[in-house]
Amino acid sequence: MDRGFYIIMAAQFFSALADNALLITAIAMLREIHAPASYEPMLKWFFTISYVLLAAFVGAFADSMPKGRVMLISNCIKIVGCLMLIAGVSPLYAYAVVGLGAAAYSPAKYGILTEYLPHSKLVVANSWIEGLTVGAIVFGTVLGGWMINPALLAWFGEIDAWLPIKITSSLLDYSLAMVTALYLVAAWFNAYVPNTGVDHKPLHNNPLFLLRDFFHCVRLLWTDKLGQITLAVTTLFWAAGATMQFIMLRWTEKALHLPLDQAPYMQAIFAVGIAIGAVMAGRLIPIHRSVRVIGIGIAMGLATLLMVPINGEGLGLDWGNSHIQLLTFDGIWLASLLMLIVGAMAGFFVVPMNALLQHRGHILMGAGHSIAVQNFNENLGILVMLGLYTLLVSAQLSVQTVIMLFGIFMAAAMYGVRRWYQRNMRLHRNELVRLLQAAHHVHEHDAPRH
Repeated sequence: MDRGFYIIMAAQFFSALADNALLITAIAMLREIHAPASYEPMLKWFFTISYVLLAAFVGAFADSMPKGRVMLISNCIKIVGCLMLIAGVSPLYAYAVVGLGAAAYSPAKYGILTEYLPHSKLVVANSWIEGLTVGAIVFGTVLGGWMINPALLAWFGEIDAWLPIKITSSLLDYSLAMVTALYLVAAWFNAYVPNTGVDHKPLHNNPLFLLRDFFHCVRLLWTDKLGQITLAVTTLFWAAGATMQFIMLRWTEKALHLPLDQAPYMQAIFAVGIAIGAVMAGRLIPIHRSVRVIGIGIAMGLATLLMVPINGEGLGLDWGNSHIQLLTFDGIWLASLLMLIVGAMAGFFVVPMNALLQHRGHILMGAGHSIAVQNFNENLGILVMLGLYTLLVSAQLSVQTVIMLFGIFMAAAMYGVRRWYQRNMRLHRNELVRLLQAAHHVHEHDAPRH
C-alpha cells in the first residue's frame, strides 16, 4: 500500500471518529431536553433516511467527479449539521443534515478502493478501512462519552478563555465544537486524496433517468446469483449492527448500571472485537471463499443471547416480577469479554462478504453505482430494524426481552440466507464456481491506477 492509500484511510478515520462522537453528544442533547426514550433510535433513523431517499443520485454524484472531491463536499455538509446543532435546531433535524453528508460520502469512500486498488487487494483493503472505521468507533464513542462528562466543563472553559472569540458556556456546545474540528481535519485530508485517473462521466441532470438507472442496478445486483447472497448478508448485518448500537447502550445502563458518559465503553469494546475479526479475515479468507463465513453470522446471533443473564452483579435471571441472582461477581468484565468475542465474529464474517459484494458490483455496474445500491439496501434494512426497535422501546419491553428477540431473529435470518446460497449452488453450481474463480484471479488490467 502506498502513500495515497494511507491518506484515504486517514480521511475516513477522522470523519468516522466525528460521526461516532456526534451520536453520543446528540443522545445527550435529547436527554437534556427530556425527549422520550424512543427519540434516541429515531436519531439514527433520521440520519439514515438520506441514504435511502437519495440512493439513486449519490452513486451518480460519486461517479461524476474525483472521489476525493466528493468526500470533501460531504464533510462540509456534515459541518453544517454540527453548526445547526450548536444554533439550537432540533437534534433530529440537524442530525438528518449530517446523514445527508454521510450518504454522499459513503459511495466515494468505498468506490475509490475499487478504482485505486487491484481486486486481489480488496479484502485486505476492506480489513484496513473497516479496521480503522472500527478504531474510529472505539475512540469516537469513548470521546463522545468523555466530552459529555460534566467534570470537563471547567477544562473546556479554560481553553475557551484563550480563544479570541468565546464559543459558549454549554458543555454540549463545547462537545459539538470539538466534533466540528474533527470534520475539518477530515476535510483537510480529503483535499489530498489522490486522483485515480479514472474518467468520470458528467452527472446526468434528468432525475427520472437517474431513478430508472438506479433501480436497474438494484435489480441487476439482486438477480445476480452471487450478488444477491452477499447483498442479503451485508444488509442483515448492518441493519442488526445499527440496532445493536442502541441495544448495547440500553443494556449497559439498565443491566450493568453505567451512566451515559460511561456506557459507550462497551460499544468501544465491541468495536475492538470487530477490528480483530476484520484483520483475521483479511489474512485468512481469500475473496473466492468469502461465502463460507455465513455460518459465523448464525453463531453471532446466538452468542448475543448470552447477554441476557449478565448484569452488574454477575449472572442473574428475571422471572416474572422477581429476580434470581445465579452468581455474584463483577459482571462488567464478563460483559466486556462477551462483547469482544461477538464483535470479532461480526468482523470476521462481514469483511469478506463486503469485499465480494464490491467486486461483483464493480464488475456489473461500476464502483459508485454499486456502493449506492449496497447503501440503499443496507440502510433500508436499518430503517426497518430501527423502526421495529423503536416500537419495542415504546411498548416498554425489558432490555432482556429485546435482546432475545434480536438474537433469535439474527440467527434465523442468517440461517435462511445460508439455505438460500445452498439452493443456488444446487441449481447454478457451474455459474457460481466460475464467478468465485473469476474473483480470485488477478489479471493485468487489475493493476492499481495512480
